[in-house]
Amino acid sequence: MKKLFSVLLISAVVALAAPAGASDKPDHKMLPFVLASMSAGDLKAVVADVTGKLKGAGFEIAGTYSPFPSATIIAVTNDALKAAVAKSKFGGYGAAQRVSVTAIKGKIQVAYTSPTYMASAYRMNDKLISTHAMLAKALGKGKEYGPDEDEAMNDADLREYQYMFGMEYFTDHFLMAEHASYKAAVDTVEKNLAKGVSGITKVYRIDIPGKDETVFGIAMKGKTEKEKDQDDKYLMSEIDFKDIRSTAHLPYELLVSGKKVYSQSARFRIAINFPDLSMMGDNSFMNIMGAPDAIKNALTATAGGAK
Repeated sequence: MKKLFSVLLISAVVALAAPAGASDKPDHKMLPFVLASMSAGDLKAVVADVTGKLKGAGFEIAGTYSPFPSATIIAVTNDALKAAVAKSKFGGYGAAQRVSVTAIKGKIQVAYTSPTYMASAYRMNDKLISTHAMLAKALGKGKEYGPDEDEAMNDADLREYQYMFGMEYFTDHFLMAEHASYKAAVDTVEKNLAKGVSGITKVYRIDIPGKDETVFGIAMKGKTEKEKDQDDKYLMSEIDFKDIRSTAHLPYELLVSGKKVYSQSARFRIAINFPDLSMMGDNSFMNIMGAPDAIKNALTATAGGAK
């Protein structure tokens, strides 16, 4: 009886601690981002404060990225998260959770990717509920956002997500290059990121424990009009236009798994974070119709593959 009471007590505590958006219920609806706070302040000071909170909560800073002056993205991970994603094929895509600090209209928005949403979208075996709880404890439970709440998706929806017929599922990611070994693949990506091949540079690198898998977070720049379709700043100006910004959509990823280098299709990677983006009109996919091919070509070159 005492043992049963202890189990029930622990279950109750875990249930109370779980933040909004973290649930094992199959019909639970999720949105891609969580707004932790919004207040007046100085961008650099808020970034420093958020970084301190994340470190204090047990996260390591994998890398930071400022795609434009009004925003900083902090990519975080830890041993528990890396162990969790290692349980799944291509789980490395989710090894970094992204925290954004964005200045907009005189306010500083602090937000983060929903780990449970990402876990479902990337078909993970571990639903990353504990990671979600850690972020919520560090920064605040906040309110999930992205598309309208009536467009939120449950676990099954996300695991089979496709923006529209003919576009890619998660499993339709691209094979960018194949090398002689895992080491050769990682070394090639590292070398090309250091050179800034095709305007692509490194934000972070995370090695997945117990397997030959490494994920790189990357910054994409387009220095010319011809290259703008791969440029993070330009793309976000077209797709991230709501009052509450989804800056934590960035950075994009390259995944080395074994001897092969992969990336997600932009038609999946963009759509999974902006599932309500219209196909045509202002701020639509039509405005960035050149992005999928531009990104694929740039990342293929970075991966050491042939266009």
